Formats: sequence, C-alpha cells, structure tokens
Amino acid sequence: MIRHVLLDADEVVQHPGRWEDSAGKFAERVTGAFLADVGELQAPALRGEIDFFAEFATVARGHDLDVDPAELFPAMWRGIVVDPESLSLIAALRAQGYGVHLATNQEHHRARYMRDVLGFETLFDVAVYSCDIGTAKPDPAYFEKAVSLIGAPAGTVLFVDDKQANVDGARSVGLVAERWELADGHQRLHELLATHGVHV
Repeated sequence: MIRHVLLDADEVVQHPGRWEDSAGKFAERVTGAFLADVGELQAPALRGEIDFFAEFATVARGHDLDVDPAELFPAMWRGIVVDPESLSLIAALRAQGYGVHLATNQEHHRARYMRDVLGFETLFDVAVYSCDIGTAKPDPAYFEKAVSLIGAPAGTVLFVDDKQANVDGARSVGLVAERWELADGHQRLHELLATHGVHV
C-alpha cells in the first residue's frame, strides 16, 4: 500500500524557467566550448562536492567571460514558477495523511533558493537534495538514502519524475515509480496515482 509520494522538482512541482529569458546578453556570448566545460561541473556540483559558483566563475574567466554567478543564477531562478496544480495536489495528499516528499538533483546554491525563497522547507515532509546526501539520481544509492530518510519500506513509496532513467533507478531498489511531467497534464497524474490506490 502506498503511504508516501516522492516528487521530483523541475517539470513536476515547478516550471524551471528558461536560460534565455534571464541571462540577457551573457547568453548571446555563450559558446559550445564554454557549455561543455560548465557541463563538467554538473555531476560533482549535484553531489555537493564543489562550490558551483566558484568553479563556474573560474570557467567563465577561462573563456574571457565577465560574469558574476551570484548575480546571474539568482536572476535565472526568479524565472522558476511553482505550479499551482502541483501545490494543490501536495496539499490534498498531505490532508489525507500521505507523506509527501521531494527528490531533486540540485547544487547547494539553487537548493538553498528553493528552500528559503520558494518555501520548499515547509512544503514537504522530507526533502532529499542530491547535494546534501552526496549522490544524485538516477544512482540507486540516491533512492536508498531517500527511503532511509523517509523511514518507510521502499514498496510504500510512489516516486514521480519526468526522466525515465530516474524512474528506472527508483524501481531498481523497490520503489513504485512513474514517469510524468507538467506538460502531460495533472489529469494524467491523477490517473497514475489512482492505479496505485492513491485517490485525491
């Protein structure tokens, strides 16, 4: 029996915003080589092993780009929109006694923004940020740690994510998992929940 719902953040709970809408002229100067170098930072940043802002600034200087990540990224994050239907679903699930939790890959700075500015600290019963636990989706170890933090058997946790690889990672350690994203519409999400006995 499902007693907990574990939700991804971007494209499940929130619309993440677009780089082009917030980066301004900086986006026009970005090259493929720069993006490739920044991409090398992603995995260690998501695991909390590096300070993404510091490393990003170093990479930017190496590409002759004068940009302060402490200004650039908060501007981008202000484009995040928490979806009102997802918020309503979370409230309805919690009102019916389900544990509702967050499972998200984030580096430390964006995670702090989500907690403090978007209010995720109080929105979820347990919030599992990859940067805090040293491993990221779809690594099965991420989901093992999430289940441990929730304090429930894996088979009682229903995980929802927009990426199939993450769904597969969750299933590999016994979670019930479904792929869904905001573009699919919340009616489809309700149908998926209902197939697992979760009616809201």
